[in-house]
Amino acid sequence: QVQLVESGGGLVQPGGSLRLSCAASGNIRSEYTMGWYRQTPGKQRELVATITSGASTKYADSVKDRFTISRDNAKNTVYLQMNSLKPEDTAVYYCNAQNPIMRSLSFWGQGTQVTVSS
Repeated sequence: QVQLVESGGGLVQPGGSLRLSCAASGNIRSEYTMGWYRQTPGKQRELVATITSGASTKYADSVKDRFTISRDNAKNTVYLQMNSLKPEDTAVYYCNAQNPIMRSLSFWGQGTQVTVSS
């Protein structure tokens, strides 16, 4: 089993920045692909960014050039640096860890709220 705990969410003004962290514990392996997803009420959870064990990254078009995902395998932690935040970035952000071979082995954190508002 893998436990994921997100932190760093909050209220920020448009144009501001936030850094989310996700600490993994339990039976986590460095081979896992880590990712950030977000969800707003009434909508499906959507991919924000992912990073593989080899540090290959993928981003949603809506966050490219504004968000950066990174990971520290020694600390079992993944980060999401969010810059130039917009009101439409408001959502609950979830951390995900997925076994790249056995994709059914997928774990989620409890989520952290990000609100972008003046």
